[in-house]
Amino acid sequence: MTKPKQTSARTASPKPAPSGAGTPRLENFLCFAIYSANLAYGRAYKPILDQLGLTYTQYIAIVALSEEDHQTVSGLGEKLFLESNTLTPILKNLEAMGYVRRQRDPEDERKVLISLTEAGRRVREKALPLNLVKETQLTPEEFALIQKSVVKLRNNLIKGTKGTPAK
Repeated sequence: MTKPKQTSARTASPKPAPSGAGTPRLENFLCFAIYSANLAYGRAYKPILDQLGLTYTQYIAIVALSEEDHQTVSGLGEKLFLESNTLTPILKNLEAMGYVRRQRDPEDERKVLISLTEAGRRVREKALPLNLVKETQLTPEEFALIQKSVVKLRNNLIKGTKGTPAK
């Protein structure tokens, strides 16, 4: 019995499942392609974010606040697809770093408003030229199409599974 030839994940093209097997191959799973692309993005972003002293989640929180300042924790969490119990420690760390300010909403003490500080705005400005567009080796059209397709996929999955408990 001969061993199947191993191919690199970077160069392998999807292959159909062996005839009669009826089992899809891992390389044909869309969810795995997205998951592994996310891991690749994380590895590629790490040296960039290390220069800024930020994690990816801290970075996207700063980006979201630069687009719309004075957000509630829950509103920011919705934009970032993070629960409050996950986001709060991230915001506390950003506050300790001097990048955000957390304060109670004077109109509703139950809400916490998050704002970028001047230092937070500066770190966002410093990060603007640091992106991975070139490294993706995609044309601007391909990049825009993939981004829009992934957003559509995410939104459809959220809509299609709303109220369905995870098993």
